[in-house]
Amino acid sequence: MVLLGHPTAGATHHPGPSRRTLSLAFASAAAVLLAACWLVIQQYNERPPWAQDISYEAGFIQGNRIRHYDPTGRQAKDLLAGGCERFRAEGRGGLKATYDPGLWVAGCLDGAAGRQLEKQGLFH
Repeated sequence: MVLLGHPTAGATHHPGPSRRTLSLAFASAAAVLLAACWLVIQQYNERPPWAQDISYEAGFIQGNRIRHYDPTGRQAKDLLAGGCERFRAEGRGGLKATYDPGLWVAGCLDGAAGRQLEKQGLFH
């Protein structure tokens, strides 16, 4: 607070980078971040970085769900006898099956057979 007629004691100037230096630093950091994002998009396009794991797990979940909700066991046997390939060929595996169709079918077969998930957990 400044009182009229009194000297301004205690008001000191703290040296630091100028506004020009700060704005250049922020602009260069934004340019580097934009370039990194562009490289990642060019590398993976619409495919996620861990598409193989995603594809296998999606197939495993599909086969496992069918096995668990099949009271007679007929659908699980059908999956093991070529049903997983038919699911993928008909497009019933979804987008995740298109990342790596072979791994999606392998995951579906493992899930339908009741095997343990191959790469389970954070550290595999």
